[in-house]
Amino acid sequence: MQTETSRVRIERDGDIAFIVIDNPPINAGSIEVRRGLLDALATLEADDTVTAAVLIGAGKTFVAGSDLREFSAPLADPQVPAVIAAFEQFPKPIVAALHGAALGGGFELALGCDARIATADAVVGLPEVTFGIIPGAGGTVRLPRLTDAATAIEIITSCRRVKASEALALGLIDRIATDLRVGAAALARSLPGKWRVRDMPVITFSNDALEEAVATARRKRRGHPGVEDAIAAVRRAVTLDFDAALAEERAVFQRLRMTDESAALRHLFFAERRAGDTGDTKDVAARDLQTIGIVGAGTMGAGIAACFLSAGYRVRLVDQNVDALASLPERLETMLVTPSAEEVITTRFSTSADIATFADCDMVVEAVFENMEVKKSLIASLNAVVAPDTIIASNTSYLDLDKLAEAANDPSNVVGLHFFSPAHRMKLLEVVRGQRTSGTVLKTALAVGRKLGKTSVVSSVGEGFIGNRIYNAYRLQCELMVDQGAAPHQVDQALEAFGFAMGPFAVGDLSGLDIAAANRKRRRAEGTDPADAVTFLERLVEHGRLGRKTSAGWYDYRKDERRGAQSTDVTNMLQSWRDERAVAQRQLSEDDIQKRAIAAIVNEAALVLEEGIAARASDIDLVWVNGYGFPAKLGGPLHWVAQQSTDWTMSAMQSLKDNPHPGYRQGRLDIVFPTTDQ
Repeated sequence: MQTETSRVRIERDGDIAFIVIDNPPINAGSIEVRRGLLDALATLEADDTVTAAVLIGAGKTFVAGSDLREFSAPLADPQVPAVIAAFEQFPKPIVAALHGAALGGGFELALGCDARIATADAVVGLPEVTFGIIPGAGGTVRLPRLTDAATAIEIITSCRRVKASEALALGLIDRIATDLRVGAAALARSLPGKWRVRDMPVITFSNDALEEAVATARRKRRGHPGVEDAIAAVRRAVTLDFDAALAEERAVFQRLRMTDESAALRHLFFAERRAGDTGDTKDVAARDLQTIGIVGAGTMGAGIAACFLSAGYRVRLVDQNVDALASLPERLETMLVTPSAEEVITTRFSTSADIATFADCDMVVEAVFENMEVKKSLIASLNAVVAPDTIIASNTSYLDLDKLAEAANDPSNVVGLHFFSPAHRMKLLEVVRGQRTSGTVLKTALAVGRKLGKTSVVSSVGEGFIGNRIYNAYRLQCELMVDQGAAPHQVDQALEAFGFAMGPFAVGDLSGLDIAAANRKRRRAEGTDPADAVTFLERLVEHGRLGRKTSAGWYDYRKDERRGAQSTDVTNMLQSWRDERAVAQRQLSEDDIQKRAIAAIVNEAALVLEEGIAARASDIDLVWVNGYGFPAKLGGPLHWVAQQSTDWTMSAMQSLKDNPHPGYRQGRLDIVFPTTDQ
């Protein structure tokens, strides 16, 4: 069993001491690591045979960040700034040897050393703003002494990982090594003495460039907690003396880490780590996929192709529409996240009208029309073409995956990969596990999601899976409020004021009202919804108001305008609709709208959990933040409601019970919030 200090050990190479951090899996800078580092420095300072030291990580990485589990309580001493101060006061040179990732507190440790050397595939970065905080151990103060302040603001606010080659060009590291240990020892021996970043002057910078970086950060991360504080911290770093800026940075960090927003963002971080844990696939190996087939050259098929191409896969796409195939390369060039889009398309992408091209594909993703018979017919056709173990993935948004799997020779090879539109931009991927989907296929699908850079959440089979199932209840409740007297723009404004990226009616116009109308008619035909549950949305569709694509939906759309305008036609149609149904009219406040909309989400989430469609409440939070525009700084709808008073929650749920939307069933709150009494 490891002792606390065994997470840091000392190894020798002649006169060079290697301080090795060994705290798997990511060498997080925990309290045990911090204590071990101070113990190691004390040991080496007393050893006259040591002329210099190298700080290095064991395993696959340097230090990929601090231990976020510590951030919800007072931090135990020694804290990271004290460790870095000890590095700087250590009388012998210390070189940071970086491999894998040096992020957050890990990169700040490296900045506290006298020099930095890295492998070619290493990355560095300060991602603290991701969690609504700022670097708290000198990152904002030391970075502008190695690179200019504008670049420092861009790196800190974007939270991006900087590759070793760029880090070298920017001055963040001093060398790139082929053999890290040998190179680090040589660099340590070459240092004439201490070379502390704190003693360096601020790099000369352009005020215009600085202000441009600030404007860009505010635009790209509008409203995200920590951005303004990070900008202010870098400004202090280039105007105040080092220690004053350092003290201010730490004070801001300590304040921000205790905010509700930071706790919410940390909740999402841990939720994402748990999301792929299915329990029964822990010891199952994923398959190695190389070539992906895609059926469908429409918007979704093209977006999915872009995802796989950007991730390094070979892609073969089939469609019967010759014109759609011909336009694909040009469309893909605008979607690919690579500077060599044309080369990628030329070398790893091909199209055909014949599914025989899928003969050697490892996975085939269907993205055809959302119709059970169309999709089943396609899967049946694939049976005669693909290898027996080829994975067949359906991009269905609503349909029963188990029924689709019946058309496959081997249903265990069928899985759902529900991409969200636009597929090449949206982070969410619902991985749908059918009753007969094998553990290997599920594990492979999750591995694919990670490689695509998606936030993957596992769903069982059910109408609309997790996201669309809950969204449908939310949208129906919002439509009911319009039936009762609220204007569409009033509902949208109330929910955007709450923090949603877009209100439900603006979203509906963007995605197309005909899609929702067709789905509702299908549900009534199947008996899922009451036969008389016709909605005003369907009347809009009957009048040709399908949304943005027809320049008319809930709103009117004028050329080149981002937002729709309130529609007199819709107002008049709504009044006729209300009169026909003799719906009692009422005034709804912003608070009324927000309560009923959030309550609809929570109630349907309770049903989804009760039915086993979602495995855990945090999975639902991930789905809503990454797929439906719920504000990340609130941590997802279930996390947010859990922070509210019992009175607020009971009031919201009662308002929903008093105003049931079509298909409403009451869910059990004790499943979502185990301590809640109903």
